[in-house]
Amino acid sequence: MKILLLCYEYPPVGGGGGRVAAQVAASLACRGHQVRVVTAGMRHLPRREVRENVEILRPASFRRREDTCTVPEMALYVFTNVWTAVTEARCWRPDIIHAHFAVPTGPVAFLASLFAGIPYVLTVHLGDVPGGVPQQTDHLFRLVGRLVAPIWHRAKAVTAVSRFVAGLAAKASGVEPIVVPNGVRLVAAPRLSFPSRGRILMVGRLSIQKNPLLAIRALALIREMDWSLGVIGDGPLRTEMEALARHEGIVDRVTVHGWLSEAQVADRMAESDILLLTSLQEGLPMVAIEALQWGLAIVSSRIGGVHDIVEEGKNGFLCELTAAAFAERLRELLAMPALLSAMRRASREKAAHFDLEKTVSSYESILEANRVTTRERSGP
Repeated sequence: MKILLLCYEYPPVGGGGGRVAAQVAASLACRGHQVRVVTAGMRHLPRREVRENVEILRPASFRRREDTCTVPEMALYVFTNVWTAVTEARCWRPDIIHAHFAVPTGPVAFLASLFAGIPYVLTVHLGDVPGGVPQQTDHLFRLVGRLVAPIWHRAKAVTAVSRFVAGLAAKASGVEPIVVPNGVRLVAAPRLSFPSRGRILMVGRLSIQKNPLLAIRALALIREMDWSLGVIGDGPLRTEMEALARHEGIVDRVTVHGWLSEAQVADRMAESDILLLTSLQEGLPMVAIEALQWGLAIVSSRIGGVHDIVEEGKNGFLCELTAAAFAERLRELLAMPALLSAMRRASREKAAHFDLEKTVSSYESILEANRVTTRERSGP
């Protein structure tokens, strides 16, 4: 197949959704498919390159930061990318368009399909679905909600990364998505080291959605215990997070590494015991899936997108969004090495459910089933 992949974020730009798109693109290319990506460009990135046998085109988008995108920047992305996407669809003539994110990528896919007669499959992640990240996107969907409806219904198929996201999407659009979970490329992880060393890890953008201040408040309640916290990521709440750690008297036990390479993240996970996830919302967090294969117990918020990853009491705990609830579960794990060891082993076993090859096979089947037909090729 010739696959035109559209995604407003693609590494090194963006977060988990862009990484998912890149993994799927590279794996499909490895299977012999021709994959071309159109994504948001930035001044310091090449306009065109080939990486892992995937051709990447980056039209200018006026995006200012790699790790975040404002609503005006999303609108500019649509205007700056649609010409390239339509041109590629008309001239390169792919068999199928695969669009990640209903907003803002959806409008680009809709117009490319309309003007080139190429069908598209839409994959939704969380923030692009009404109700997914309400504190950040509710105002946006109030403005564009009705304009988005045709994007859902023109899609040949809609997929969602978790059951939770699929439910939100069905409620918002009336379309029943196919659940295709995010996956990771399974590797031979090192032997789990026991007993626990009390090493806790957080990974992600330090933003309101990720709720990092709650983590500091929870850890301050168990300051008498033996633990250390490593934080991989950066964002608008980093300064406030570090200030709170100083105020609580635990700053010497909290290390904020900033953004690290994929290999460095793997090294930190291999050295850790517990993944701490205090998010307000998640679709299907890649960091939690990656933590499974490194055998980390997961202590997470009790939110929809995590239920596919964490089995309560088996490979982790789900907590209400209070410092006391997180502190109680962390104290339990740190005080009971046998329980922590059992949960870490259970995480390692559960990793097999998120094998990237299974994920790619699902996408491959869906794209193949909805690829362009002779009748559709006769479009404008």
